[in-house]
Amino acid sequence: MLLVSACLLGANVKYSGGSNYCELLAQYQGRGLFLPVCPECLGQLAVPRPPAEIRGGDGSDVLNGKAKVYASSGHDITANFIKGAEAVLELARKEHIRAAILKARSPSCGAGKIYNGNFDGTLTSGEGVTSALLKQNGITVYTELDLTEELLQTLLAK
Repeated sequence: MLLVSACLLGANVKYSGGSNYCELLAQYQGRGLFLPVCPECLGQLAVPRPPAEIRGGDGSDVLNGKAKVYASSGHDITANFIKGAEAVLELARKEHIRAAILKARSPSCGAGKIYNGNFDGTLTSGEGVTSALLKQNGITVYTELDLTEELLQTLLAK
């Protein structure tokens, strides 16, 4: 079973109220192979909600208390992001999940690149809060940008 960002499976949980539907993942939906999650919803953030970005580092820095997550409105929502990440990790542990496919560039789910915290569309190297926590706990994280049919087949075969 793979942990998958719910928005990639068509759930309308994106900050704007929409989804980030991924056609390749949708082909496998309904087979009981995915555990859909939205860390931001699990962290009790509303849908829709203002966009959020990490300031002062990345998700690892947030988990270490060195960076914070802010909504574009200026509200500090760090606690919500940590709570959501911890809830996702708990679900992953219960299901013995070893890999995840999460939403690229997200302050929760991004892996490798996230927005820089200035709400100007600039990407920087780093992890989202959930991605960082999962990786710290031995779970391999991919994004939909990494996804190919071959990779998906390999992950599902494990």
